[in-house]
Amino acid sequence: MVSRILEYLAAFIIAVISQSGYLGIVLLMAIESACIPLPSEVIMPFAGYLVSNGRFHLLWVGLAGAVGCNLGSLVAYYIGLVGGRPLVEKYGRWLLVTHHDLEMADRFFARYGDWAVFIARLLPVIRTFIAFPAGVSRMNQARFHIYTFLGSLPWCLALAYAGMKLGQRWMTLREYFHRFDAVLGVVIFIGAVWFIHNRWKNRLRAA
Repeated sequence: MVSRILEYLAAFIIAVISQSGYLGIVLLMAIESACIPLPSEVIMPFAGYLVSNGRFHLLWVGLAGAVGCNLGSLVAYYIGLVGGRPLVEKYGRWLLVTHHDLEMADRFFARYGDWAVFIARLLPVIRTFIAFPAGVSRMNQARFHIYTFLGSLPWCLALAYAGMKLGQRWMTLREYFHRFDAVLGVVIFIGAVWFIHNRWKNRLRAA
């Protein structure tokens, strides 16, 4: 089932880039960075494959991908800022998130937000969702965009370069990253269970 969904997504991505060129790369990477599941591990390697055919230039492909990441991240950032913040403040206790946690997150993004955004944009899965908590924590928007771009550019260039070198075998990257995503998903799930268990235990102890 998952492999069939990935095949449909890959066909959609190939069609958009083939028809729209660099603008298609911008659009698809914007969708991916707006927390909609379009895998950049398919978008950028296919664009890199077209570099090997002489249709695109590697640098412009990387820049198009990074610009798309910024546009899509802006959507997720504002959702966190305008909608996510009030929801967390009002209903956070039902999600085991206290006002103290929110204040800690605010201080973290004020102090380490630049590095957090930069490093997150270099990691699969996490890179897509970092914009939302940055918005919730009201990270400075100019710095958010600068470090989103700086983190996205090497990611996009690396995937495009790999696709360029692999040529017609560019699809093999998808399987590699799919396995890596599964491992990272398990790690995130274990971390979430640990967080909920500890918060619930602390709440019972306080009661």
